[in-house]
Order: sequence, then C-alpha cells, then structure tokens
Amino acid sequence: MNRDWIATARTLNEALPYLQRYEGATVVIKFGGNAMGDDEAMNSFARDIVLMRQVGVNPVVVHGGGPMINDMLKRLDVHSHFVNGKRVTDEATMEVVEMVLAGRVNKRIVQALNDAGGKAVGLTGKDAKLMICEQTNADLGFVGTPVEMDTTVLRKLAEAEIIPVIAPIGMGRNGETFNVNGDTAAGAVAAALKADRLLLLTDVEGVKDASGSVVTELTSQQIIDLTAEGIIAGGMIPKTETALHAIDGGVRAVVILDGRAPNACLLELYTEHGAGSIIRKG
Repeated sequence: MNRDWIATARTLNEALPYLQRYEGATVVIKFGGNAMGDDEAMNSFARDIVLMRQVGVNPVVVHGGGPMINDMLKRLDVHSHFVNGKRVTDEATMEVVEMVLAGRVNKRIVQALNDAGGKAVGLTGKDAKLMICEQTNADLGFVGTPVEMDTTVLRKLAEAEIIPVIAPIGMGRNGETFNVNGDTAAGAVAAALKADRLLLLTDVEGVKDASGSVVTELTSQQIIDLTAEGIIAGGMIPKTETALHAIDGGVRAVVILDGRAPNACLLELYTEHGAGSIIRKG
C-alpha cells in the first residue's frame, strides 16, 4: 500500500481529538500579508478554511490588503503617508481604500472560498451595522477604532453554514466611512463573538524572545513584560496589542502564526505541534 496514503490515514486518525475539540467553535482568522498576492497560497488558505467549516468550525475571515491599496493609490496618483505604522486617510485615500478592500480584495477571497467548495459571502463593517467606529486620531483622518459591534448578521451566517469574509471598513455614527487596521478589526470581531480562537496570520513565525527564538506559549503578562523590555517591538506591537485586547474581551486564546507556512491554520488547530505563538490570559 502507498506509504503516503497510510500517512494520510494516520494523520486523520491523530486529528480526531482536535476535530472533536473544535466542533462548534468560532475561529476568527486575520488573513493578510504576502500570501494574499499569491494564487497558490490563496487557494491553499481557502481549502483550509472550507475544511474547517466542513468539520464543524465556524470560521470568520477578516482581511487586510495594504499592498493592493498601495498599488491602486500609485496607479491613481493619490498620495498617502503613514504615522506610527497607520495610514493617514483623507477623503480621496478613503475612497480608494474602500474600493480596493470591499471590492477587489474581498471578492477575490470570497471567490477562492467558493471555488474550494465553501459558501462564502463578503461584508464590510458597514453592513448591518457590524462595526461602529469613532475617529482614532484627528491627525490620521478617516482612521477608525471600533466602539460598538453588532454580530447579528455573523451569527445568522454561522447558522446557515456560510463563511463571512469581512473587509475592515467601519462606519461612524454620523455616516462617515472609516479605514480600520485589519488586526484591530479582527480583534474586535473575535471579542464580540467571544471566539474560541483568533488566528493572526503574519509574515513572521511568531513572537520571539531576546535570543530570536519563537516562544510557543505566552501569557498576557509575559507579552506586557516583553514589550516593556523592548523585545517585542516594531510591527509586532500592534499584533500583540490586538491579542491583549481580544483576550480581555473574552477570546479564549490568540495565536500569532506565519501565514506563509503551508496549512498554517490546520497545523495550529488539528495537530499536537501547533504553529506560531499562542497567547492566553494570565
């Protein structure tokens, strides 16, 4: 008998406790980074998410799209800049951000999920008043921070076994449209749903210690300490801040993992090894 078949059967057998563990669980996945621009990686991600739905998980995908936004701004000759890692968003930039995230990027992910055999629908935070925001900082323009969440539509979709794909565009109380950081949006959605897991797919292997080694398990207090010591720095800070807020909001655990690794979500949920760095309250 083909050894690959035997290995596949053994893998499925060993995954049984994890399949049982996550049946009925809500898992929010932040999808972004380089994997979004690669068709093969996109299709692999889509198959993973559809498999999760097939075995009883309620996956919710929240996506970014920074590189695609940059590309479109350049093509349209709309200039933008960043302050502390956040895009300053004027009205012209906001129009492009909404067009790219709610249109091109969102529908590409939806199509990949549907092509993989799932049933996916695209949303933004403006749909069904999912994400009400306030302006984060006047200096950043139309950049918003979620302050109210209405997950009614997400719960209805879960009941219908439909996978929501959410673009991080929020609405203000006075009809404004806000650009929301993708990690921040994913954390807000996960907290509002009291998700079992929030998976933040990144372009790094996880949270690293002073020696540069990935720390596989951390508490929220360890995250605070590593940040104070300057070991967690740069682009990892927004992700760990999102993790802390999500855990405080009721998410059981947050995992920061390398979205470039094949089948990263499946490795994290359905194997003893897991993937990346898992952060729990403590």
